[in-house]
Amino acid sequence: MKTSTLASRLSLTRPRLAITLGDPAGIGPEVVLKALAARNWGAIADITVFGTRSLLVQTATAIQASAYAGPLPDLNSLNFVDISPPLTLDTVGLGQPSAATGAASFAYLQAAIEGAVGGDYDAIVTGPIAKSAWKAAGHNYPGQTELLAAGAKAERFGMAFVAQSPHTGWWLRALLATTHIPLAQVPTALTPDLLTQKLDLLFHSLKQDFGLAQPRIAVAGLNPHSGEGGQLGREETDWLIPWLEAQRQRYPGVQLDGPIPPDTLWVRPGQAWFGTDGRALETAHDAYLALYHDQGLIPVKLMAFDRAVNTTFGLPFVRTSPDHGTAFDIAGQGVANASSMVAAIDLAVAVVGSRG
Repeated sequence: MKTSTLASRLSLTRPRLAITLGDPAGIGPEVVLKALAARNWGAIADITVFGTRSLLVQTATAIQASAYAGPLPDLNSLNFVDISPPLTLDTVGLGQPSAATGAASFAYLQAAIEGAVGGDYDAIVTGPIAKSAWKAAGHNYPGQTELLAAGAKAERFGMAFVAQSPHTGWWLRALLATTHIPLAQVPTALTPDLLTQKLDLLFHSLKQDFGLAQPRIAVAGLNPHSGEGGQLGREETDWLIPWLEAQRQRYPGVQLDGPIPPDTLWVRPGQAWFGTDGRALETAHDAYLALYHDQGLIPVKLMAFDRAVNTTFGLPFVRTSPDHGTAFDIAGQGVANASSMVAAIDLAVAVVGSRG
């Protein structure tokens, strides 16, 4: 998928994007402001921002007073859904998440979801939130992905990460089989039924969103050396390998490789990303199915921390988000990198265009 072709592809229909500010005590408002000034988005999309306008205005003022010398958008020209109650930088306390900031970020996202479910928006791009602030506000969701799924009444959904290499143009795509659960619970949570759901989601998205009807998919092993024949863990031998054989019968046109030992799974993607081996561009897989959070996220963030996009498969609308957190330690200093937010908006526009 090449974002350079977006303008021509979307000349007839402009995707409608809802962008949420995330936790107002973090860098979400700052990266949204910087990202909106990074492109002529109005040429390819209709964008509406969900948040607290007064706080966004004060954030812009703080950024302008910092060492940041880059552009910011004209706030008067933004389409904006102002969520009450109003907040100010004085009451928020930059870098200080609280029940108030958790309630605010939850309300921003909830309003955007209602709009998307109601057909007003084709995609939601979410700013980073603090799960602890949500909990302090009485909202016990593991993260934004689960609230999005609940709001959209999506029973099957998945957390994936997408990035395009600035070195080679290669696309990295990784889906997590399990997400925000303790590591000790992973072997129990992993089942053939769960992996079938995730593989189906991955295949559907690769075909619908990325135009890959016969993709090459790599599936990670769970144990060191993928269990080494049962000597280092029996999950692969007992059910993962038989499950893969069954999936190859279900998807005869798909190259489904695995279980690949976790310590070698990411060698070829790294070579394709950084361009250290030209053959990797041809032999790297189109997508990777990681079995637990850090197995997928450590390599993704190592390669593409400022460029990766968190996207949710299985929703009736597109959802993307920067692949970083609230960075409370640098909030309000004007130094936050907006590259991942730009990439998230780019991807949302591209995927909406692919879906038609």
